[in-house]
Amino acid sequence: MSRVKVLMLRAPGTNRDGDTQIAFETAGAVVDSALVSELFRGEKKLLDYHIAVIPGGFTYGDDISAGKIMANEIRLRLGEDVQKFVDDGRLILGICNGFQVLVKTGILPGIRGAGQQPVTLTNNDSGRFECRWVYLRVNPKSPCVFTRGIDMMYVPVAHGEGKLVAAPGVLEKLNVVVQYTDEKGNTGAGYPCNPNGSVNDIAGICDDSGRIFGLMPHPEDFIRATQHPRWTRERRRRTGDGLAVFVNAVKWARGI
Repeated sequence: MSRVKVLMLRAPGTNRDGDTQIAFETAGAVVDSALVSELFRGEKKLLDYHIAVIPGGFTYGDDISAGKIMANEIRLRLGEDVQKFVDDGRLILGICNGFQVLVKTGILPGIRGAGQQPVTLTNNDSGRFECRWVYLRVNPKSPCVFTRGIDMMYVPVAHGEGKLVAAPGVLEKLNVVVQYTDEKGNTGAGYPCNPNGSVNDIAGICDDSGRIFGLMPHPEDFIRATQHPRWTRERRRRTGDGLAVFVNAVKWARGI
């Protein structure tokens, strides 16, 4: 097939699109960027792409709640296109604000009969913006396409509303992909290993197909060895831990 095409969906306030574009291009994809309003006007079409990604930032200033305005726009004006995109077996990735958008549209967790928005991401328990590096453990039983072959990751977070909470009866149905841990991979380590107080240390989830993935940490910020905060003091790495997420996505999309 031709090169994998990625569409990066932006809105006013998106600010992590540059890093996300570099990550996908490093993984071998061709990346196009568009404001959601361009899709509303038909200037670009979602179904022309293999992967859709909503990067981090503060869309519309997070003035109502993080990601809520963009989520409403996508749900009300692009809902049919998104459903067709998913039904065709394509991939969706939401990072940080993008994860907030995905849960507030109801695209994630994708549990049938669970209501329009059975989970949300709310204010950090610390009551402040958390910007730090965290350890993540990948659930080996997860169907997630993006994390295949990955055991652990060390990547940064930067958010004020990253605490995942779920409606009663929903938590046990979630496809948990990554959890916050200590440096040895143990969950339950508490703050600051879990920077936001997310229930069950959940840092990211996917739908049943494994093709829609949302997470609060930023894998796009650790694709080169020199992005590690201790790269001059520890063993030299070939690549950053986050690059595999994008390589997995591009590899999968080549088979669509």
